[in-house]
Amino acid sequence: MSEIIILPGIGGSGETHWQTHWERHYPHARRFQPENWDRPDRADWIAALDRAVAETEAPPLLVAHSLACLLVAHWQRVSARLVAGAFMVAVPDPGSHAFPLEAASFAGVPEEAFRFPSLMIASSDDPYGSLAYGRLRAAQWGSRIIEVGALGHINGKSGLGDWPAGRALFQSFAMEAVCPKAAPGE
Repeated sequence: MSEIIILPGIGGSGETHWQTHWERHYPHARRFQPENWDRPDRADWIAALDRAVAETEAPPLLVAHSLACLLVAHWQRVSARLVAGAFMVAVPDPGSHAFPLEAASFAGVPEEAFRFPSLMIASSDDPYGSLAYGRLRAAQWGSRIIEVGALGHINGKSGLGDWPAGRALFQSFAMEAVCPKAAPGE
């Protein structure tokens, strides 16, 4: 499997978050490191992601949660670095009343299609982003979307632990992204 860059949202995904479990599970996974997890600055987070991708030997897989999903959209617009794909969980809506004010620099989300494969995972009761918003972004970004039912914001508070069902979705996506099927006739 490709190298994995874990991209937490605000707060950096604590000890009970599935991303932290996955980081321990996958020996080739590492977390990107912006200056500040609690007061995110879009330019800083973009630079931190660009550094993390530059440090990989081959195009990595991105595993983004929440605000980091918006980071991926902003980053892919300004960077030419290659990634194998992006697995994005719980895309937040910057227009939502629940969107954190300290993340305002992430508003103005790019609408163009990503230049790499992406899969979006959405919860039916996510307080930070509705299914309608997730579907809109998936259509704009050219992402597949999987709706997983009522899992809240799919974070540590959701009580998912290692989130085996999510890991299975990720592993399937990783196989497709890294080893895409040849088109008929090839």
